[in-house]
Amino acid sequence: MAMVAQCFYIAALEQLHWPIKRTPKPRKQKEIRNPALNYLWATSRSASVGTGFLDRVLTHGIARSLRASAYARPAFQRAFQPKVVLPAISQRFASTEGGAKEGKIHQVIGAVVDVKFDTDALPAILNALNTTNGDNKLVLEVAQHMGENVVRCIAMDGTEGLVRGKKVTDTGAPITIPVGPATLGRIMNVTGDPIDERGPIKTDKYAPIHADAPLFVDQSTSAEVLVTGIKVVDLLAPYARGGKIGLFGGAGVGKTVFIQELINNIAKAHGGFSVFTGVGERTREGNDLYHEMQETGVINLDGESKVALVFGQMNEPPGARARVALTGLTVAEVRYAPRRCLTPADNLQYFRDEEGQDVLLFIDNIFRFTQAGSEVSALLGRIPSAVGYQPTLAVDMGIMQERITTTRKGSITSVQAVYVPADDLTDPAPATTFAHLDATTVLSRGISELGIYPAVDPLDSKSRLLDPRVLGDDHYGTATRVQQILQEYKSLQDIIAILGMDELSEQDKLTVERARKVQRFLSQPFTVAQVFTGIQGTLVDLKDTIRSFKAIINGEADDLPEGAFYMVGDIESARQKGEKILADLEKS
Repeated sequence: MAMVAQCFYIAALEQLHWPIKRTPKPRKQKEIRNPALNYLWATSRSASVGTGFLDRVLTHGIARSLRASAYARPAFQRAFQPKVVLPAISQRFASTEGGAKEGKIHQVIGAVVDVKFDTDALPAILNALNTTNGDNKLVLEVAQHMGENVVRCIAMDGTEGLVRGKKVTDTGAPITIPVGPATLGRIMNVTGDPIDERGPIKTDKYAPIHADAPLFVDQSTSAEVLVTGIKVVDLLAPYARGGKIGLFGGAGVGKTVFIQELINNIAKAHGGFSVFTGVGERTREGNDLYHEMQETGVINLDGESKVALVFGQMNEPPGARARVALTGLTVAEVRYAPRRCLTPADNLQYFRDEEGQDVLLFIDNIFRFTQAGSEVSALLGRIPSAVGYQPTLAVDMGIMQERITTTRKGSITSVQAVYVPADDLTDPAPATTFAHLDATTVLSRGISELGIYPAVDPLDSKSRLLDPRVLGDDHYGTATRVQQILQEYKSLQDIIAILGMDELSEQDKLTVERARKVQRFLSQPFTVAQVFTGIQGTLVDLKDTIRSFKAIINGEADDLPEGAFYMVGDIESARQKGEKILADLEKS
């Protein structure tokens, strides 16, 4: 009887949902020895219910008949039945049409969550899905379509406590974050939620974190120097407007102060804004940076601030650390669009292009961005490439770096801290990053031990803009002469250590004397360090920098003591300080 009931059930479903139209053909009555099947055959023939399925049951058996049933079709056929067709998405990262699509959590494996949807409601790749984990909102990003109406997602927060069957809603668009002036002075996470305990970010402007790079015709092809006001950088390793700079340095050599001064100088000299993105950042370091920026006035809680902060801490899951750099980049672009209009066809304006402003984007640490991408790749089951990194390493890096560029109206200049694993520059992570860098600024511990700040190594720091066709003959000639005299001094240090200064020739003594003055003149008082040093910070114009260094190497300041060149701005300040030192010596 159970078999008879099952046959009736399946036949009824087939009749209701999958009718099979056939031309009636004369059919020879089969001899059926089983009384139950005899009764089933007669009843179904008289009622005209499910005859197609029962014919197959009686002719081919239950197993073969089930394989031919609509409910036994392969998963890929069931998933792509043309009953309801999703609207075509002709543009990348566009908002999908229609109402919210709902699914349920099918499987949870660490940071990977599988969500099962109805046949006609599969979200697009990179779409954001919203659910809840206890009292907290949880955002998932679609990474793969697995078949059987299941999509595999990466969680942007912890999945502890998440259970199967939980309701999930498709937002129809990538992760969207608040943008615009309201983000200045605020701290947000990868999904744009404020984490500074100062309430919600009051803005009606939102943007997706995934976007295409500016078109080639919209980019500026001319090489232009971004003047930072820091002498050693502007002279020897100038930054390209809209370029990428790698900042190398160990602990305690002044990276944080250097970053703060760049933020301060860019805001003062160019009226631009800065975005600091902590990728895999220690929570303590991010907290210290936030409070130091308040003390130095970069962040003003009661007024206008100059920087926005985006943090994906070290304790965050790999999905958050792999996407927080894109969140910071989107804030730097600052797309102006209502939340309901997220398609590229909308008239989106970039803060970068709003008033021709130079936006400074700091990413610390770009290696952790690559490392998080490697973890996500492993969770998705991709076959690793060299040294265990993801096979899409170059693509992932390129997608982000290509958005950091110069347009005809403004630019995003990126300063990226680069960690080199085991000091191996051939490691795929830094090697892939180096391919995108326009300049490298190396902070040396040896120079910091001399008390010279910023502790930038003038011989190890490089820039592709150090070219006479870009900088001009005057700038290029002065820079190369400064590097030459510092290199000669470096080669003479061993002789001085062994034999002393008296064994040098007069020309070598003059070289050493001028090189030591140049070395001290590379120091500069920072505005953000004024509360610690008690020295007024200075922002030196590029023309004054070139003129001052040229005067030192040409011997125009040979009469001044070395101490006159330490922690001053231009050559005039050094001369005033030198005259004061000489006057004090005469009095004593």
